[in-house]
Amino acid sequence: MTTTNNTNTVAIIGAGLVGSVLALGLKKRGVDVAIYERRADPRGAGMSGGRSINLALSDRGMLALAAAGVTADVEAVAIPMSGRRMHAKDGASSYMAYGLNGEAIRSVSRGGLNLTLMTLCERAGIPIHFEHRCEHVDLKATRVSFNTPAGDVVVDAGSIVGADGAFSAVRAAFLKTDRFDYSQTYLPHGYKEITIPAAVGAGFRFDENALHIWPRSSFMLIALPNLDGSFTGTLFLAHEGEDPSFNSLSTPAAARAFFAEQFGDVLTEMDDFDEQWATNPVSSLSTVRCGPWVRGNSFLIGDASHAIVPFFGQGMNAGFEDCRILFELLDESKARGEDVAVSSWRPLLEVFYMARKQNADAIATLALENFVEMRDKVGQPEFLYRKQVEAAFARANPDVVTPAYTMVTFRPLLGYAEALLRARAQDAVLDTLCESAAVRRHLAGDAIVVNEVKALFESAAIRLQG
Repeated sequence: MTTTNNTNTVAIIGAGLVGSVLALGLKKRGVDVAIYERRADPRGAGMSGGRSINLALSDRGMLALAAAGVTADVEAVAIPMSGRRMHAKDGASSYMAYGLNGEAIRSVSRGGLNLTLMTLCERAGIPIHFEHRCEHVDLKATRVSFNTPAGDVVVDAGSIVGADGAFSAVRAAFLKTDRFDYSQTYLPHGYKEITIPAAVGAGFRFDENALHIWPRSSFMLIALPNLDGSFTGTLFLAHEGEDPSFNSLSTPAAARAFFAEQFGDVLTEMDDFDEQWATNPVSSLSTVRCGPWVRGNSFLIGDASHAIVPFFGQGMNAGFEDCRILFELLDESKARGEDVAVSSWRPLLEVFYMARKQNADAIATLALENFVEMRDKVGQPEFLYRKQVEAAFARANPDVVTPAYTMVTFRPLLGYAEALLRARAQDAVLDTLCESAAVRRHLAGDAIVVNEVKALFESAAIRLQG
């Protein structure tokens, strides 16, 4: 058994996206960091395919990357997406911009981004210990035991950080402590990844600057662009049942017939559909809520503390935002001349937890609700009309009204909890506006009702402000 003793070092368990960004930001602030990763080095072993939903990097995530000093490196592997393109069964499509002023989110490959961040960590002098499986965490002693190919390893550190995802081994140690709340809930839906190849000559088969959605009420397919011209598609479908489900589509032939009926424009672009369907696994979708995330100088971060479903595109962004808030707290403490040594982190971590918990719970709620919007509503005329009313209302009162998606995605300094509260208030007002015949006529181009609608919007804005 090998023992490493460095009580000035932060031991980050997990070399995923959040763990890597956390390490980079801490290193930039003069903190000694070491990363311990269960997997072998993916740059040599290759990233495991078939279960890696492409990610939508928003302004929240970009702000955190800037705080870690790696914005340019990440932008080099991202593709901007300025809106959603919805695809109907008959092949027709419609487009909905994400922002009111041309804002865009960025499509990034989870695996590609992870490799980039790992490489940046090593360039910064941060050691990554691969093939270190976390076997035991002693929170009181701040000690972690690992199993490695070379034998057991014990690490004594100043702080242990659980950045090891939704099934966190570090969180398992928190579960054994007093008054630690924990819940994990699953959707009845799961997901399966498919790859839509690039066109001949490495061109994009669909609009490369959009997130594509094939909404079908109880299920949906999405696709995000990759740098090589391909798209990573993800089918969200019930695990069980016959109407349809992954259980009922147990063979490539059954799945092919299903795609021919529901997503014919995608199927025609895939020569290897049968092989992908048979090979790529079905994965689950869960929400984790727990707390408190802090025990002594050790803490949980990212999915280990608040895993969410991917339907608001905020899982990674929320984890990155955790990092940014912690960086800012460290910077503020240092500016006040306070002791920021790892051994003195506990008060700072308590503030961190209080700042993040309500926001983590809020984005979990928003993500679950957005699943219904994406699969059921985006193709419905009444939903599109409601979005038109919301956009017109926002343009008339930009200082008062901001669509929920804009608040979450493009207003990174606005907390998720505040965005949820504002969205609830705006929804109540929109219900009234959408029922107005004058508003419907106005959006259809009737110039006679302009003043009437202006008065309605002004009254609604006053109601929100009040």
